[in-house]
Amino acid sequence: MKYRLEQIVDVTMGQSPKSIYYNSNGKGYPFLQGNKTFGLRYPVFDTYTEVMTKAAKAGDVIMSVRAPVGELNITPVDMCLGRGVCSLRMKNGNQDFLYYMMKYYIPHLINKESGTVFGSVSKKDISSLEVDIPEDVEIQRKIARYLLMFDEKIELNEQINKNLEQQAQAYFNKLFIVNADPNWPECTLSDIGSVVAGGTPSKSKPEYYAAQGIAWITPKDLSVDKSKFISHGENDISELGFSKSNAKKMPAGTILFSSRAPIGYIAIAQNEITTNQGFKSVIPNENIGTAYVYFLLKNLLPTIEGMASGSTFKEISGAGMKSVPTVMPDVDTIQFFSNFCEPIFKEQELLEAENKHLSALRDSLLPKLMSGELDVSDIDI
Repeated sequence: MKYRLEQIVDVTMGQSPKSIYYNSNGKGYPFLQGNKTFGLRYPVFDTYTEVMTKAAKAGDVIMSVRAPVGELNITPVDMCLGRGVCSLRMKNGNQDFLYYMMKYYIPHLINKESGTVFGSVSKKDISSLEVDIPEDVEIQRKIARYLLMFDEKIELNEQINKNLEQQAQAYFNKLFIVNADPNWPECTLSDIGSVVAGGTPSKSKPEYYAAQGIAWITPKDLSVDKSKFISHGENDISELGFSKSNAKKMPAGTILFSSRAPIGYIAIAQNEITTNQGFKSVIPNENIGTAYVYFLLKNLLPTIEGMASGSTFKEISGAGMKSVPTVMPDVDTIQFFSNFCEPIFKEQELLEAENKHLSALRDSLLPKLMSGELDVSDIDI
């Protein structure tokens, strides 16, 4: 049945309190300004406000209304809405169905975007969105439960990976920080591995890009795909595009490190890869290995941010990245750590691959369920 969204959903647009009321110590109400701390389904709160402006209730769907438009989460608690988000509440209470319905209709909403620099949508845009959904509330619930099974498995895998990451991080801290040998010599990142910048082929030359070419990563790719391991980004470049740019090919095991806008996205290349100029990646020396450099860069992030410069946005230069100070542990300790991390990294890589498969399957089923092509009325869920 066809509806305007305002007929079935209550929409509350956000309004940010004055920044003087913000804090990070949990005082007051959890606060979201935008989608920065969105997770798979639930946000992480790192900002609070002592003054409530616009409220969302636990279970409400939270949607970003400013660049990027249409990112979705569900708030687990009552919270304060900033100007970059809105809350959505299904009038029949079927919040899980609302979440998946909005995922399906987000492309239609994005077409309503306005703004010359940053896209945004208004309450009128959202309220007037036309949707065609099953009228039967029980069918709505079944659709939501069917799709939720995929997300629950994805969430479980993510939690396993998070626990594995914490184990490896704790062991890194034990070996290289708490029990660091004072006799380890001082050095710089350039002694640990090769620091490599990237480049962008001309966007005006379609032949410089390919559907299946050389993997080419931008910081945007790491903002969208928050996986630890990455094989390809949104776009590949062609051999011609590669030859006409400053992009450099780097081997599997390279640690990609975004050097601007923002500094500090980190991922591990699963295959030969290139990046744009927004990276200062590190190819580990043979006796150092990927695991050590990956956690070293995470540990050095505050130092690297402190060395960055720039008036519009902060950036760490190639020379700056090479000169980041650190120490050179002995080869045996590094190898011991690499051996510890090897099964952890393999398990994390497998779980991330499974999650990508589950996500693709869920997304392929979503339009079929919403359109009624896939009938769930006789399925016992």
